[in-house]
Order: sequence, then C-alpha cells, then structure tokens
Amino acid sequence: MIEINLNLSIALVRYYPKGSGPLEVEKGTTAGDLIRKLGIPDGSVSLIFINGKRAMPDRKLAENDQVGLFPLVAGG
Repeated sequence: MIEINLNLSIALVRYYPKGSGPLEVEKGTTAGDLIRKLGIPDGSVSLIFINGKRAMPDRKLAENDQVGLFPLVAGG
C-alpha cells in the first residue's frame, strides 16, 4: 500500500466525504483506478492533476503524490 493526498473539487466531494486528505491505495494504482475505486461515474472527471501537473488516467500513483480530480468547468 502507498499513501497519496487526495483533493477533490466541491462537485466531487460526495465521493470522498473528507474532500481532501490522505488515502491509502494499492501500489500500482493508476489515476483511473482511483476514480473507479471512489465510485465516481465515467465522464465526471475531466481534469487530473498529480503533483501540480496535468496527468492522464493511466498515470500510476506513487507514495505521497498530491492528486487533484476536477469535473469539466464551463463559464460564460
């Protein structure tokens, strides 16, 4: 197991009630695996940031990674 720090946008906080903080995941877990593990529906996450850089769902997570998950944001 490894520990990451998770930060969800307010729109996704219902999938991880703390909204942010440490979370243990299995070694080899990808960002996409994490999204599925949290029960977030497909298509609900459009931006993944790991350690402040945009990442793809196939990116493997590492110990102490800072992971941010965000839905598509529209403005006008």
